[in-house]
Amino acid sequence: MGGSADRRMGRSRQAEQPQPPTRPTDLPRSGRLLGIDPGAKRIGLALSDPTQTLAQPLATLTRRAGRRFPLGALRTLLEQHQPVGVVIGLPLDPDGGEGPAARDARAIGTLVAEKTKLPIDYVDERMSTAYVRRAFADEPPRNRPRPDAVDRMAAIAILQAFLDRRRA
Repeated sequence: MGGSADRRMGRSRQAEQPQPPTRPTDLPRSGRLLGIDPGAKRIGLALSDPTQTLAQPLATLTRRAGRRFPLGALRTLLEQHQPVGVVIGLPLDPDGGEGPAARDARAIGTLVAEKTKLPIDYVDERMSTAYVRRAFADEPPRNRPRPDAVDRMAAIAILQAFLDRRRA
């Protein structure tokens, strides 16, 4: 049916599209959570406190073109910080659909879940990196964060949004 017929029948086109999980799911409610902002060049990481109240920056992993996800570097951080679950930013298209970047984020989630046995959740992170950049747009260039810091801040925004929604 067309859009106007759908609206008359109480349905919307958006309801037909699969939506990513954007609400807290089955991740443990205590213990540290790892937040991941997947990117083509860099992967920002954030870590929650054990009470899952506050997200803080952890690290930025470099992703080389044509190379695999830097799982070895991630494993080292996982062993060091012992998170109980992982929250991955899902970069949806403006219309809410899943394009190549979202499929890549899901592939990272699948890899991390298989290799670490940690539970994974996804959060709609449309424009998280752009949001961080906008927050510093009026700053003089010397005061703006470097790109690797921007990715960590985006990971903080993703993880903190998850933590806040979970408490709500």
